[in-house]
Amino acid sequence: MRYQISGKQIDIGDALQTHVKNDLGAAVQKYAERPTDALVVFSKSAHEFVCEATVHLSTGLTASAKAHANEIYAAFDACSEKMEKQLRRYKRRLKDHHQQRAEPVELLGASSYILASETNTEGDEPDSLQPMIIAEMETKIATLSVGEAVMQMELSGAPVLVFKKQDKDGVNVVYRREDGNIGWIDPA
Repeated sequence: MRYQISGKQIDIGDALQTHVKNDLGAAVQKYAERPTDALVVFSKSAHEFVCEATVHLSTGLTASAKAHANEIYAAFDACSEKMEKQLRRYKRRLKDHHQQRAEPVELLGASSYILASETNTEGDEPDSLQPMIIAEMETKIATLSVGEAVMQMELSGAPVLVFKKQDKDGVNVVYRREDGNIGWIDPA
């Protein structure tokens, strides 16, 4: 597994890098058969250290965790525990569904846009009803089953996931509802 360990305006020493590789590597190897790479970023927010970890699996799924603590090692340990818990749930779901993916997830290219928010304090009508695009990026849409999409959404901690359903054209959406349940939009 490839590791990319970095700090945002803080120095990451060799001892911390070794600790991250050993601890995260052990947790990931325990629950994921073929992890491809891990990205760990340390930063400081006020008086706390923040650790964000993202692990990409060979199946195309991504697990991510984030934790805060007063010490940098404690932040990483809490983040590692969250990651291990997510991967344990992922593996349990795979066993429960008796479903093993033979080939990697197919990814489709798409464009992603960031639109400017309308902050009109005067209450006047906007000059144009067309939104202003302030950024354009490339993104990938995965081809997944509904169960895999829900699992990916929970692993990444995202509130919404757009995916292409296997054996169908068009995109589907799974999202977390306010009542805690998962919603699924499947266009006809």
